[in-house]
Amino acid sequence: MFQNLLRLFCFVLAPLYLLCVCLFFTISETDDVATKSLQHLSPRAATVFNRKPATPKAEYILNIMAESGQAPSFDKPRLVVNKVLARAQQESAGGIFRRCIGRSELKFLDPFLMFVDFSLTPPSGFPDHPHRGFETVTYMLQGGLIHQDFAGNKGTIRTGDVQWMTAGRGIIHSEMPAGEGPSKGFQLWINLASKDKMTEPSYQELLTEEIKRAEEDGVEVRVIAGESMGVRSSVYTRTPTMYLDFTLNPGAQVHQKIPESWNSFAYIIEGEGVFGSSNSSPVAPHNLLVLGPGDGVSVWNRSSKKLRFVLIGGQPHNEPVAQYGPFVMNTQAEISRAIEDYQYFKNGFELARSWRSQ
Repeated sequence: MFQNLLRLFCFVLAPLYLLCVCLFFTISETDDVATKSLQHLSPRAATVFNRKPATPKAEYILNIMAESGQAPSFDKPRLVVNKVLARAQQESAGGIFRRCIGRSELKFLDPFLMFVDFSLTPPSGFPDHPHRGFETVTYMLQGGLIHQDFAGNKGTIRTGDVQWMTAGRGIIHSEMPAGEGPSKGFQLWINLASKDKMTEPSYQELLTEEIKRAEEDGVEVRVIAGESMGVRSSVYTRTPTMYLDFTLNPGAQVHQKIPESWNSFAYIIEGEGVFGSSNSSPVAPHNLLVLGPGDGVSVWNRSSKKLRFVLIGGQPHNEPVAQYGPFVMNTQAEISRAIEDYQYFKNGFELARSWRSQ
């Protein structure tokens, strides 16, 4: 009996087993070759063969990253390298200020000289004062601000409006709150390159309805300067600059490109957000985040409330900075000359002799 079973295995079952193994590997190899061949076909041709086009490995990894909430295809994602909490304090002008750049912890972030979150209520404000050598950008979040200067320019910017002022060789102006309630907003000082410091003063004003915007997948952006989500601002920036106001719904995320040579920062207006790395801790309002080197930044809103923040970046000048209050030049000698020009009403300050704001 045992010998009969042994003969059956040796002469029938064993050859049959080997035949099945050979057929299996032949079919697998044929299938692999067919798959590789179909990778070169168009999606339509692949459909004819009842197969989906093969997904390239790199694209597959990016899809997995997108599904898991990780940063997309930045070669070098920007991470948070410094966090500064802007505490509210009352200053000499009588308003409440949260100073972010231009303080002991963060004196300067080339090309940015100052960034302040302000709240002004009459009679507080900024009475007549001079500037030389840089630009001021005022973005209103609430209320209004009345602006006058010694060249006869006068106007009011209100909620959502922007004034981009190039002080250049010299200007004297006032900025006072409009109306009885609080006037809130941001003021950013952007340094000018040495070649532009003595340019003629000029203004660019954008009403809120003139600011370009885009909205997609729970993300809204107002493009004050630069470009985002396929929308470009019309503002001319002597110092290449981006100024973006983002609002993210709960669960939304945004991945914004930033030129690799630029310095950049984010400031949280409301809500909480995760910046730079998906496993970072959420950051609360009134924090300024300095972003490290890289070609883009990712932000996630994992809270149940809206997240709003501004993202600002600019090309550094890599030049020496000499500053005395509202005068910003490259050397102390130039600062002394600016003070003298202001005191003696010359070289850009001629109109100051007889002008007072109303």
